[in-house]
Amino acid sequence: MIVAILNYTGTVGKTTLAAHLLSPRMNNAPVYAIESINETAEGLGIDVEKMKGNKFRELFRKLMTADNAIVDVGASNIEEFMNSMVKFDESHEEIDYFIVPVTSGTKEQKESISMVDALSSIGIPANKIRVVFNRVHSDVSDEFPYITAFCKKEKSFTANHKCAIWETELFDALSVKGLTVDAILNDPTDYKALLKTNRDAAEKERNQWADMHGLKALSKSVKRNLDEVYEQLFI
Repeated sequence: MIVAILNYTGTVGKTTLAAHLLSPRMNNAPVYAIESINETAEGLGIDVEKMKGNKFRELFRKLMTADNAIVDVGASNIEEFMNSMVKFDESHEEIDYFIVPVTSGTKEQKESISMVDALSSIGIPANKIRVVFNRVHSDVSDEFPYITAFCKKEKSFTANHKCAIWETELFDALSVKGLTVDAILNDPTDYKALLKTNRDAAEKERNQWADMHGLKALSKSVKRNLDEVYEQLFI
């Protein structure tokens, strides 16, 4: 499966989706980061190849030979990426799904609407354009009124309210440590046991173990949320 994650606006969770949601559930699919200035999934231990938006021909060749791949299009390269898809006639047919993450800010919702509108205008059908609601506090309908209303009116994209990633401090904390949710859960270290059996260890070390134990506990519920979103995303 070939998936592109994109939006006209930044800081809506493209890298979060690539590293934490998609790659581990797509057989650790490689990520092609179409980015020049912002963070990519590379810092989280994911296999990332960085490319510029004007290297679409090279990207297109790689996608044609891949079984699974994730294209993470940074906001700084989105215009060039979209222009290239138009120039390479029907190239969008090689991408199975276009994922548009959105957060609840008014600006972010309106730019996300512009994004799905642009994708629809070049002939991408509604079932291939999927919105993921990111950093949701409690209710998608209440927090994303512009997206919800536009989807009902135009029906040019798919916005399943079950594709909601809940607000959590975990992703920021893992970014600092350079870890994904799956990486921390696959860590065999029993940090709680270390705390109990090494009471005389240095305070800094004990704080590190306590922090890792807390992150592991939080990661379990976040992973359940991500599993549910992935299950709903492609139905």
